[in-house]
Amino acid sequence: MAALSQTPAAAGGASRLLDRLSGSNLLALAVLLVVALLALMPGFTGLPPMDRDEPRFAQASKQMLESGDFVSIRFQDEARLKKPVGIYWLQTAAVAIGEQLGVPEARRTIWLYRIPSLIAAIGAVLLTWWTAIALAGRRAALLAGLMMAGCLLLGVEARLAKTDASQLLTVMAMVGVLARFFMASRRGETPPAGMVLPAVFWIGMAASILIKGPIGALLVALTIAGTVAATRDWRWLKHLRWGWGLLFTLVLVSPWFIAIMIETKGAFLQESVGKDMLNKVAGAQESHGGWPGTYLAVFWGTFWPFAPLAVLAAPWVWHQRRMPAVIFLLAWLVPFWLVFEFFPTKLPHYVLPVYPAIAILIAAAVCEDGLAIRLWARIVAGIIPLLALVLAVAAIGGVWFYQKEIAWLALPFAILAVAAAFLSWKWLGEKRAGEAVLACLATSLLLYWGIYAGAIPKLQAMAISPRLVAAAQMPSCSHVAAASVGFREPSLVFLAGTDLDMPSPEGAADFLGQGACRAAFVDKNFEPAFQARLASNGTKAELVSRVAGININGGKKLDIGVYRSP
Repeated sequence: MAALSQTPAAAGGASRLLDRLSGSNLLALAVLLVVALLALMPGFTGLPPMDRDEPRFAQASKQMLESGDFVSIRFQDEARLKKPVGIYWLQTAAVAIGEQLGVPEARRTIWLYRIPSLIAAIGAVLLTWWTAIALAGRRAALLAGLMMAGCLLLGVEARLAKTDASQLLTVMAMVGVLARFFMASRRGETPPAGMVLPAVFWIGMAASILIKGPIGALLVALTIAGTVAATRDWRWLKHLRWGWGLLFTLVLVSPWFIAIMIETKGAFLQESVGKDMLNKVAGAQESHGGWPGTYLAVFWGTFWPFAPLAVLAAPWVWHQRRMPAVIFLLAWLVPFWLVFEFFPTKLPHYVLPVYPAIAILIAAAVCEDGLAIRLWARIVAGIIPLLALVLAVAAIGGVWFYQKEIAWLALPFAILAVAAAFLSWKWLGEKRAGEAVLACLATSLLLYWGIYAGAIPKLQAMAISPRLVAAAQMPSCSHVAAASVGFREPSLVFLAGTDLDMPSPEGAADFLGQGACRAAFVDKNFEPAFQARLASNGTKAELVSRVAGININGGKKLDIGVYRSP
C-alpha cells in the first residue's frame, strides 16, 4: 500500500512550490537546513546561561575538562547521578574544539555547550523529513520538517545546553528505521538489504540510552507494541537484526555504566532509577506536578503556531485511522503521550519526542486537502493570530515593564508576525492549507527573530549572574575567587568558577579577609550581618557595584552588593 499523500492535492501556488522544492532530495534538505538555521540561530550566542538546568549540565561538563575525569559527573563537590554521561561528552567535545579554534574564555562561553543541542535540533528536523518520506510522501515530508523547524518547543531546546534536543535526534533515527521496515511490510516489499538501517537503529538506541537512559527505548517499545497490536503483524521486526543489535548496543553502552557503578559503588543506579525516575512516576518531583491533561493544555503553546492545525487535522486522521501510515503514527504518538499524561511529574519537553508524529499527520492531512474548514475549525484556527499577538505583546511589554525601554528592533518583527498569522487564519478558511502552513512558518520565524534577537537582549534585569561576574573583575587579577550570599543559582557557579563559595554572611566577610583577588556577592537582606562581621574583624572591603534585577526562577526581586578585597 502506498504511503499517504502520494497524490497531489488541488493545484495552488503553495502546492506547486512544495512540489518543486520536494522533487529533489538535495533541494529539500537544503531548504530545511536554511529554514532551521533561520529559526534556531537568533539568540543562540547571546542568551546568558538559563537557570537552572542548563548551567548545571554545562558546569558538570566544564568540570570534566578541568579534572580530566570523563566518567564521574559532578556539580562542584556534588555528584550528579540523575542522567547518563552522553550529553556531557558531547558538550566537552564542543568546548574542546572551541578552545582549539581560539574561542576566548571557551570554558565559560555558554553557547559552545549549546552546540550539541543546536546540531541535534537541526538533525531532528532533517530526520523528520526522512521519516515522513516513508509514511506520507515527499511534499508532506517537507511540510513536516518545516513545521518542526518552526516549533516553539524545539526552538527553546535548541538554545539550551541540556539533553532533550539530542534525545529527540536519537528517537528520530530509530523511528525512521521502524517506519521504513513497517511500510515496506505493508506494501509487500522487501526492505533494503544490508546492515545500514539496522545499524542506524541500534546506534540511535545506544546514543539514546547514554543521553537519557530508557526514555527512547520506552518510546520505541510502545510504538512497536501499538503497531503490532493494531496490525497483528510482527514479521517486519525481524529486519532489525535483534541478536546482533542488542549485543552491539550492550558493547557501546556498558563500558561507562560499569565504570560509573564501580566509581559510585552502585549509587548511580540507586540515584538515577531508584530516586529520580521512580520519584517522577510516584509523585510530582521538584514541584513540577500536574493533572492528566496538562500536556494537552500546554501543547497549544509548545507546538505553536501549528497546534491548531492538529485539531483541524483530527477528523481526517480519524477517517484514515486504518491506513498503515496513520496506524504507525498513532502508535508512535498516543501510547507515549498517555504514559506521560498519567505520570505525576510534568515538564513540557517530556512529550517532545512525539511532536514529529503530529507534524507528519498534519502535513499528510494538508496534502490530502483534509483540514477541516467548518465554523468550529475557523474558531480554533483563530488561536494562531491570537497567540501571535499575545507573544508579541508579552515580549515588547516585558522589556518596557522591566527596563522601561522600547524594543525597537523587535517591533517590526512582531507586527509582521501578527500579520502573517492573520493571513494563515484567512487562508485556512479559503481551503489554501499549504499557504496557511507556510504563513504559520513565517509567523514563527519572524517572532523568534523579534523575541530572541530584539527583545531578550534588552532584558538585562534577568541577567544577574553575568552582571555580578563582570562587576567583580579586577584588571590586576587573572582569576577572582568569589563567594555568594543569598544568590545560589547554578549560572553563577558556571560563570564565576567551580570554586565559588556559598557561605553565611559572616563566612563571606571572613572569605574577603583571606587575601587579594577576592569578591563577595551579598544580597541586601544579608548585608547587615556581613558588614557587622567586617567591622568586628577589621577587614576592609570595597563596595564596587550593586546589581539589581529579577531572578528568572520565581521572579524574586534582587539587590546584591558586589564587594571586593582591597
